[in-house]
Amino acid sequence: MSSILTGITTSGSPHLGNYVGAIKPALEKIKESKKSFLFLADYHSLIKQQDPLLTHKSSLEIASAWLACGLDPEKTYFYRQSKVSQIMELNWILSNITSKGLLNRAHAYKAAQDLNSEKKQKDLDKGITAGLFNYPVLMAADILIFDTDIVPVGSDQKQHIEMTRDIAARFNHLYGETLKIPEALISENTPILLGTDGRKMSKSYKNYIELFSEEKALKKSLNQIVTDSLMPGEPKETKNSVLYNYFQAFATEIYLEEVNKMFSNGKGWGELKSDLFDLINTELKDSREKYFYFLNNANEVEAILKKGEIQASLLAEKKLIDVRNKIGIKPLDEK
Repeated sequence: MSSILTGITTSGSPHLGNYVGAIKPALEKIKESKKSFLFLADYHSLIKQQDPLLTHKSSLEIASAWLACGLDPEKTYFYRQSKVSQIMELNWILSNITSKGLLNRAHAYKAAQDLNSEKKQKDLDKGITAGLFNYPVLMAADILIFDTDIVPVGSDQKQHIEMTRDIAARFNHLYGETLKIPEALISENTPILLGTDGRKMSKSYKNYIELFSEEKALKKSLNQIVTDSLMPGEPKETKNSVLYNYFQAFATEIYLEEVNKMFSNGKGWGELKSDLFDLINTELKDSREKYFYFLNNANEVEAILKKGEIQASLLAEKKLIDVRNKIGIKPLDEK
């Protein structure tokens, strides 16, 4: 049994892809851990967008979504990144032992430079903020402040955990064993839900389906999933089918066998989409009601987060005292 940490960026409303790829598997892993940390990465969100209304709205929506889906705040440290000031202090300390060369290799930074190159920009750093460049250091601080053992991430985030390990090892080399070296947990079995157009589900592509949209809106969105022109009665392939991808994400193994038969027997796309709506709506119905309850009772969500933030801050301060002592930031009458 290990400690586990997960963060969610507050840059938009939660969608079905978030639920399948992050919320649902994380809640299962939390049950198995001895200590768990779940935070709203509100400072991280500033890298992606600078809309204060969106940051505020998203924080409530995402917190409400996790609570609605079954997160038990009595068994998990549930907090906003911005309310645990020790994270930002550790971020600065780590910035001073992290080489620029390491950050130069970060995928997000290189991708931003590549985009400028494609646009024929002479300055490859045009539009790239210090926040984007230093993102891996803040992520390292998020993880290392709590002596995290395991960080569940998608394969696209694996590099950040490797960089966190490098940063921690560098600190330990300079100041002695202080920071725990975390491990990345990359689940090979976690399905990746595609957008309605078959591309990666993303708000920028406008191909996502909100997690807790009302039933009519959910049905309308599911009906927009791209399919081919095969008529009812014609056998349909499950391979490379966006619609089948959704069934895979929500159906049990037994029901998925029925779905396979539906496809091979040529059930019409309209009927299949109706079946998919029933499947997803049944799973989300109770959580949807809880979600809107929390949205309409923001004071309760605030109280839950404040309690978690007090507990998380106490734990973080204990770790930071050790870090400060190691780097020589301590009372002058101490040796």
